[in-house]
Amino acid sequence: MSQVAISVVVPTRDRAEALDACLAALAAQSLHADRFEVIVADDGSREPVAPRLASWRTRIAISDVRTTGAGPAAARNAGSAAAVGAYLAFTDDDCVPDPGWLQALLAALRRRPGALVGGRTINLLRGSPAPEASQLIADVAYDYYNADAEHARFFSSNNLACDAAVFRGLGGFDAAFRTSEDRDLCDRWRGSGRALVFAPDALVGHAHRMGLAGFARQHVGYGRGARRFMHARQARTPGASTLELGFYTGLLPRAARLIRGRRNQPVLWALLLVWQLAHTAGFFLERGAKHLARPAGPA
Repeated sequence: MSQVAISVVVPTRDRAEALDACLAALAAQSLHADRFEVIVADDGSREPVAPRLASWRTRIAISDVRTTGAGPAAARNAGSAAAVGAYLAFTDDDCVPDPGWLQALLAALRRRPGALVGGRTINLLRGSPAPEASQLIADVAYDYYNADAEHARFFSSNNLACDAAVFRGLGGFDAAFRTSEDRDLCDRWRGSGRALVFAPDALVGHAHRMGLAGFARQHVGYGRGARRFMHARQARTPGASTLELGFYTGLLPRAARLIRGRRNQPVLWALLLVWQLAHTAGFFLERGAKHLARPAGPA
């Protein structure tokens, strides 16, 4: 019988050095190496990652699957399909999990069976304005959606975990999404009557290197994902709205509280403006796209 309690799925594409840093952090987990496996889901990298994994096999149980550029949601699903653990954990190739990450996730999963558990993420690129602003936006979202840790509403796909059987029963991530697939999964999870639980001790460092152009592209993409999520949610629940007035009415004071004391406040405020403009542009760019509303899997 397998001793693997939890399978870690890491989607990747053309970020070999970042992936090595992620794998090094997974190899340093306080959870015994026999208790977890790592599945690298290579989403069509120009140079396949499989040969690079050989050096890691003496340190952790690691395998790989390969998809053909279908996006991170499809890559995560492919990795999950190959997993043997009773639980699944997800992080990204540009993330560095804390040594106690998996143990913290497992503790929360066992305390709340059937819950989707999300951890806390911090920016590792302090002093780099775009990554810092991107983390600030995530912090603003978590501050709003997860004010009640036992009844949270949203987790990012770079730090979450769940029961593998429940995940598969719900259909996994919707592969039609290129962004916001985590938002859609969280909504379907809650719609099935199951809880989302925030586990702040499950810590992941994020090192997403980008400049202004990359930041703007990222949030155009998130805007497009928001529009797709709106269509998917309305297909499941006709008349349902994804507009969160409370988020927008509290946005400025929430951001001001989180920015307070930082040296580069003017730059961060400017990037928050870029965020809103880019997100809005992406939302309307997606407006003309063809939306395929697929029924969700059984609950």
